[in-house]
Amino acid sequence: MTKDPIVDEVRKHREEHVAAYGYDIKRIAAALRERETKSQRPLLNPGPKYLLEKTGG
Repeated sequence: MTKDPIVDEVRKHREEHVAAYGYDIKRIAAALRERETKSQRPLLNPGPKYLLEKTGG
């Protein structure tokens, strides 16, 4: 298999990120929620998705 430098870089950053929070998913999620609330970007909540009923045919 060939090595992909972009995939390697993403994996490296992911490893650094989770290590910074002690591999604790609750700490990671809390940090992401905090970052989201401090962000100046608008939050998008598209709401629930509804399936259309199939019509006979």
